Amino acid sequence: MATAAEIEAPAGSLDSFRAEARDWLAANFPPSLANQAMTLSSLEAPGDASADEAAWTKAMGDKGWGVPTWPAQYGGGGLSRTQTRVLQEEMQKIGAWNPIGGMGVMMFGPTLLEYGTEAQKHEHIPNIAKGLVRWCQGYSEPGAGSDLASLQMAAEDKGDHYLVNGQKTWTSGGQWADKCFALVRTDRTKKHEGISFLLIDMDAPGVEVKPIRMISGASPFCETFFTNVKVPKENLVGVEGQGWTIGKRLLQHERSSLSGGGGSAGRMMAGKTVSALARDYRGTDDQGRIADADLRMRIVRHEMDSRAFMLTLRRAALESKSNQGPSAASSIMKNVGARVTQDRAELGIEIMGMNGLGWEGEGFTEDETAQTRTWLWGKAVSIYGGSSEIQNNVIAKQILGMLDHQ
Repeated sequence: MATAAEIEAPAGSLDSFRAEARDWLAANFPPSLANQAMTLSSLEAPGDASADEAAWTKAMGDKGWGVPTWPAQYGGGGLSRTQTRVLQEEMQKIGAWNPIGGMGVMMFGPTLLEYGTEAQKHEHIPNIAKGLVRWCQGYSEPGAGSDLASLQMAAEDKGDHYLVNGQKTWTSGGQWADKCFALVRTDRTKKHEGISFLLIDMDAPGVEVKPIRMISGASPFCETFFTNVKVPKENLVGVEGQGWTIGKRLLQHERSSLSGGGGSAGRMMAGKTVSALARDYRGTDDQGRIADADLRMRIVRHEMDSRAFMLTLRRAALESKSNQGPSAASSIMKNVGARVTQDRAELGIEIMGMNGLGWEGEGFTEDETAQTRTWLWGKAVSIYGGSSEIQNNVIAKQILGMLDHQ
């Protein structure tokens, strides 16, 4: 029986595409960037890109391969899932990486492709595909976290525009973002049906951001204040009152993307695997194995979990039909990915011993202090994008069919 991948793209056409991808990468990927991925996450400050980094970003954006499965008419690559897998394989062979990402790619873009008007798609999707615009998410509020539908930030209808007033918190990358996709209240008489999905320019008069300093030392999140911010009516996605439906769909895309955090083949600092890190810090026995037998067994279990998780992600992608987006199963993936990620960080700190607890000073290398911060940052993985408890509720209700009983 033919596999889903074989049905989607015949072997001959994949061979031809592989040759095309290989030739294009050879002509456009700067060898100086091999295995040195530039971070363009919306959770981190944009840095000054080198000439090679800028050229690589432009090349991928112009080709549409930064978002390979998005429709070509909006600036995407128009590739099938199997072609995308081939592209990823060829990129991995030469140490190439995708320089285009962030919340526009992870969450907003896929949602707008589903719910946006043609005018909105043509206005926003090409800029996301080229990595030209940074987006942030306006969801949580001081009084609306787990119970997001309690949000109070209001958008008052003023005829040709909305007047927005309120506050958002935990706005990831808000201080660096160009635009924000936000859930706002357009009707105070209804809870879920009174929520709408609005696009707001972050440089509009009345928008103020205040970064929040985290335990890792970074400030990737903000408190964001909106005071009499004018937003054009054409920035409404969908119709008034549809925001809760659109917002939930976006969260599925987010959780699907975040679930990949458990992968990266168990990579630690300086690109090393957990087992390689253990050999460096704990040494090996006369058979070349990690000297500590108990640690060795726990690393084996972790790497089995990590690889099984990545294979499950790959299988889920191949089995899903091209016109289907993420489902409630993304909540399972998100929870498992969070556990694998945190287990990996904990193992790393244990392996490094005192060297894994440094914050600054001459006694620690730059890689060691970075690993400490990564470990601390990882504590948030089971919280952001919907906490593990929220994911468990989604799994119980939407997958297991367990309803609340009075």
